[in-house]
This record gives sequence, C-alpha cells and structure tokens, in this order.
Amino acid sequence: MISVGIAGFATWFPRQIQTAADLALLTGIPENVLREKMGIVQRHVAAEDETVTHMASLAAQQAIAQAGIDPSQIGLVISHGSEHKDHLVWNAAAKIMQNIGAVNAYAFEMYALCAGAPIALQTARALMQADPRLEYVLLAAGSRENDLINFRNDRSRFMFNFGSGGGAILLKRGFAENVILGASAITDGSLSETVVLTPAAVSEGDPAVVGEVSGRLDVTDAAYMAERLGQVSLPNFVRVIREAVEQSGAALSDVRFLGITHMKKSFYLEILQAIGLTAEQSVYLDHYGHVQSVDQALALQLGLAQGKIQPGDLIVLAGAGTGYTWSAVAVRWGSV
Repeated sequence: MISVGIAGFATWFPRQIQTAADLALLTGIPENVLREKMGIVQRHVAAEDETVTHMASLAAQQAIAQAGIDPSQIGLVISHGSEHKDHLVWNAAAKIMQNIGAVNAYAFEMYALCAGAPIALQTARALMQADPRLEYVLLAAGSRENDLINFRNDRSRFMFNFGSGGGAILLKRGFAENVILGASAITDGSLSETVVLTPAAVSEGDPAVVGEVSGRLDVTDAAYMAERLGQVSLPNFVRVIREAVEQSGAALSDVRFLGITHMKKSFYLEILQAIGLTAEQSVYLDHYGHVQSVDQALALQLGLAQGKIQPGDLIVLAGAGTGYTWSAVAVRWGSV
C-alpha cells in the first residue's frame, strides 16, 4: 500500500486574546474555576475580517512553506473547519484554494465538527492511495464558533472554551516520513440533536443574527446529554484510539503521545490514564481553548516544540464533536 505522510503543518491565531479574567466578567464564573477546572487560561478571538477561510489560508501558506513545495503541486484542498464560515451554503475550500494559489487543485468541504481532523486525514489518505495524480493534498480548517456562544446561557457552559484560529496539514503521497498508519471513528446518533442553533439562546438585547447565522448554539436536552455522554464518552474515546493503533499493527502500550481536542482538565486526565499515558505524553491546550478541528494540528505543533514527540514515536491525534462523533488517527513520526 502506498504510504501517505505529513509533509508540512501549521497553525495561525488572531492577535486578540481573552484571558480567564476577561471570561469571568462575561460568564460570572470565578476565574479560578475557569483556569483550573475548565482549563481556560486564555483563548484567541477573531476580529471581523479574520474569517474562517482567512485563518485557514494563513495556516496553509505556512504549511506549504514548511514542506518547500509550490502550491501548484497540490491536487486537492479539503476544508474540514467550521460551518460558521464566511458565507452559508458555500464551499470554503474553493476560497482557501484560491487564496493559496493551488491553481491545479479541486476543492471540497467535509464536516464532522470537532471530530473532523482525524476523519479528514483518513479520507485524504484513502483518496491519495487510490489516485496517483494526488501527490499533495492540503487539509485546512478555521474556526470562530465562539461567536455563536451566549455566555449568559448556562446550558452552553461546556462551550465557553471555544476559541478562534486556523490550522493546516499538507500530505504527500509516497512519503516515508510522518506516515498515517490507522484510523477509527464512531458516532452515537442518539445525540445528534442535543446541540443546535436556537433563537431561544439569544439574550434580549443581543442581535439575533451573527454574520449570516441565526440564533446561538444551545443544548436542547441537557439532562439526556449529560447522562448519555457520561455513559459513552470515555469508552468511545478509548475505543477509537485503540482501534486506530491496532490498525497500525501496534498496541496501546506502544503509543508515546496523544494530541487531543481541548476539554475540561479532569476528563482530559481521565482519558490519558485510561490509555496508559501521563500528562508528560500529551499537551493541554489551556492557552488556546477549543478551536474545533484545528486542535490536532495545534497539539502536534506544541508536542514537537516541547520535545514530547521524538523521531520514531507512535502518536495519536484524537477528537470528538457534537453529533456525536469520536475519531482518532495514528501516525508514526519521523522516518519509517
């Protein structure tokens, strides 16, 4: 089977920052709770002109430069970022493709919310293995879903960690470095309508429409969602991580690093313990918050910068998104 590896990756974040102290004023939640329990030291917030495609394109340009290729060599651009994008009913991938000069590519979107990055990596790998014309494929994502949160709505409390930013991963066909080895995903459809946009989540005095989106993100049945996630979230995370690793011909004990979406600190540590890792074998995104499917590129970037990923390590990138889907992909870092 033709190998597919990561040839470049990057992230980009807006300059504007909201700290835990800032969020305490907006939410009424004590600063120490935001920092220590919810894991929000700070987050980046996009300005009006820092759209999803703008942020994704800036990250993509850095990933392309890191790989040392010309954008014209890219055969496909996949956007797996937020649906709260520049325009509704619109292909954000085409705009990203135009922005970066990928003049010989085609472009499409795929959407799995915060589980999108591992699924996009798996999808791109399969397309590249089937089509020899796809030497390079770019995955790009941007998110500013924090725009859609009403901080006075306690039902959306678990989304108060949302932040803005962009990420990109460039894949190369026949590349013997940073090779994608296995992937897994699972969806619990009973949670499909637990988080939706509703007019009821808009506070009196606030605009009903943000950009082209009406309403705010809301939880339709908080009791059911809490009960169901309490039953399935940990085992589903463990399952997709284990299956991705086993597809790679390895075992959980072989994993040296986990890059996972931002979540409350206690659950993050519980997942690490369940798969036999420590906090020194992962990074916690408390200075960025949850940036949808940008989190995995960010975790990879931070893991390398902090020396937590070494050549030859088996690493896993994992996420989960409302809907509710859990996903993971295993990568052998460095030369195979």
